[in-house]
Amino acid sequence: MRGDDRDDPFGDIFDEIERMMNEMTGAGTGAVGDGSGFTSETHVDVYEEDDRVRLVADLPGVEKEAIGLKCDGKTLTISATSPHREYDERIRLPARVDEHSASASFNNGILEVTVDKVGDSAAIDVE
Repeated sequence: MRGDDRDDPFGDIFDEIERMMNEMTGAGTGAVGDGSGFTSETHVDVYEEDDRVRLVADLPGVEKEAIGLKCDGKTLTISATSPHREYDERIRLPARVDEHSASASFNNGILEVTVDKVGDSAAIDVE
């Protein structure tokens, strides 16, 4: 026997939370994020390894040709578009990297970027 929905003391709270989340994300209105076309919902994991930094990003519905990557040694920018949304993520890297060493792969909506770390600054002897 299924209990009456009125017996759930948290039902109203969860309904209100869902309404507020839909309002923030634009769900049900056709809008995504803050209305600017960009979202902050991209899931990006950053892994700092001994000699490199590896980033893994979920980009569902994106084609490989629609991805743009830029790195300045401190920040990686991921830009991508799909028929339903746009991504524009700037990820501050945990270590300085050699942007020219970057390699990337994209498979089934998962982007993986690997960049070599740059060694510590060298001391300069004054003569």
